[in-house]
Amino acid sequence: MGVLSPSDIWTGDYLVENGLISLPQLDEASDLAEQWDSSLSDVLMSRRWVRPIDYYRALADRFGIDFVDLRADPPDPAVLSEDEVERYARELTLPWKRRGNRLVIATARPGPEAILYARSRWGSEIDIVLTAKFDILWSLQRIFGDAHSRRAVHELAELDPEMSARTVFTRSQILVAWAMLTAFCLGLCLAPVATLIALNAVMGLFYLGNFVFKGILVWFGARRQQDNATALDAEVRLLRDEDLPTFTILVPMFKEPEVLPILAGALRRLDYPQAKLDIKIVLEEGDHETIEAAKALGLEGIFEIVRVPASQPQTKPKACNYALRYARGDYLVIYDAEDQPEPDQLKKVVVAFRQSPDNTACIQCRLNYYNAEENWLTRLFTLDYSLWFDLMLPGLERLRIPIPLGGTSNHFKTGVLRELRAWDPFNVTEDADLGIRMTQKGYRVGVIDATTFEEANVSQSNWVRQRSRWIKGYMQTFLVHTRRPIHLVRTIGPLGTLGFIFFIGGTMLSGLLNPLFWAIFGFWAVTQTSGFDIVFPPLLLYMALFNLILGNGMFVYLMMLAPFRRRWLSLVPFSLTVIWYWALMSVAAWKGLWQLVTKPFYWEKTHHGLSKFTAGEVAEALRPEQAPA
Repeated sequence: MGVLSPSDIWTGDYLVENGLISLPQLDEASDLAEQWDSSLSDVLMSRRWVRPIDYYRALADRFGIDFVDLRADPPDPAVLSEDEVERYARELTLPWKRRGNRLVIATARPGPEAILYARSRWGSEIDIVLTAKFDILWSLQRIFGDAHSRRAVHELAELDPEMSARTVFTRSQILVAWAMLTAFCLGLCLAPVATLIALNAVMGLFYLGNFVFKGILVWFGARRQQDNATALDAEVRLLRDEDLPTFTILVPMFKEPEVLPILAGALRRLDYPQAKLDIKIVLEEGDHETIEAAKALGLEGIFEIVRVPASQPQTKPKACNYALRYARGDYLVIYDAEDQPEPDQLKKVVVAFRQSPDNTACIQCRLNYYNAEENWLTRLFTLDYSLWFDLMLPGLERLRIPIPLGGTSNHFKTGVLRELRAWDPFNVTEDADLGIRMTQKGYRVGVIDATTFEEANVSQSNWVRQRSRWIKGYMQTFLVHTRRPIHLVRTIGPLGTLGFIFFIGGTMLSGLLNPLFWAIFGFWAVTQTSGFDIVFPPLLLYMALFNLILGNGMFVYLMMLAPFRRRWLSLVPFSLTVIWYWALMSVAAWKGLWQLVTKPFYWEKTHHGLSKFTAGEVAEALRPEQAPA
């Protein structure tokens, strides 16, 4: 248990004496501060019991020091250093101005600790003034916003260009593609039958390898799941709140005001000391509707609105890169606006990091849907996600194959994230790319049994928009990480390279090729033509039939298995209708390929809040008892 500092005790008494909080509130806040090993101020504002401006003004009066409003009287940029912004945000202390030979330090954490820190950092010729926490963060964004916005966009491309998707096709990739196309055309001219047979054999072997590989993944993923089913829960029960680190939560949003109450309610339900949460709602500065909606909710002091300056490309990874500059947590997680993580997820992540090797940089949690039974598409989407996150990703982890991260609920060590220059703003599946890049840089990604529930797309057109962006991002990721094939093999090993080719390459390529093989089979089935016999000699014919019947049948079977872990047995019969879902995926794949060529960095927005469950979720989130008492 923590112990309240003398300054916290004096401050609490002063707040009660001046009617800013009640005695029962002080007693409860003091207990929580000791239990969480947090400051009294963090607890009071996390419970929304005192307005920040009232608290800081009272605090200044109590300590007999000046209070400064940094919005009206901002810091002098000459005394600040851009390289220290992350430290300013973490310590909530920064240089304000010079008065003669003395440097004035503004802090939102008054007391002996702040004075000792300021003297160790800036020497003894200093004076201390008090300011508000959010004024410090706002001032840093106002002064350094343009520079940080530029770094959010260009830092990775400038410092590690081989790992950036800013260049879509390198010169060597264009030359290789041109050489392959030329060789194919020459083959068609000189030996057309042999060329088509060779192409057919390559594609058949690719399909066969893809089926076998994913079957192996599911086998190993299911075994890993059985091995780790209850161990994590037992360790979580042994955690003490005072030993938990600060956790930053980034929630990038764009034009989604309707789901804000759901988000706030879900984050309030997290079983984690609220005073140790650093929640940043990351919004584009031009998204006035969502900004005003966030302000109107009257959120607790653990929430902060980060306004991202306008720049191109306007993507989620760029926004997250910008907000990362102001993160104060030891760990950091991304949640989407409609996410509902299981309450104990953050604690499970802390345990997983402590039990994992030191080079573990990220823990990926599972994703699934809370509106699975809404219509046919949500059922198939749920089957798809259950297979992907519950079985395939654990299989990748067990086989030590690079894991393409999901778009949300990936938890990072903040220091490693900064070291790797975070996300690629030019890659529209920045999460998958970052998972591969982490492995190439010598870090490990883990997967744990903790779920975040999202809203599944209820509209097929909306689903195609979302999936085409994902597949386009997989294409970008494949292009980036195959620029240096020898380096790829050296950094992730032969098995990892093979897994990368089948998992990333197979996902996008099968969507592109499926319509061609379906058309050939359909034409043959209707006409019974023998015209294809010449390019399907017996061995290739048998392999093609195996892929068509047993391969696709195996995928249907795996889709049937996917919901068993969660006992969602009502979804099993819908796996027999997966052919139309695959057809939609092919539409998305071809759309993604077209956009890769015509507008590679365009972020096609997925609309949320379309589910019939959304209105009920919003109403539930806005109930008075959902907010802290």
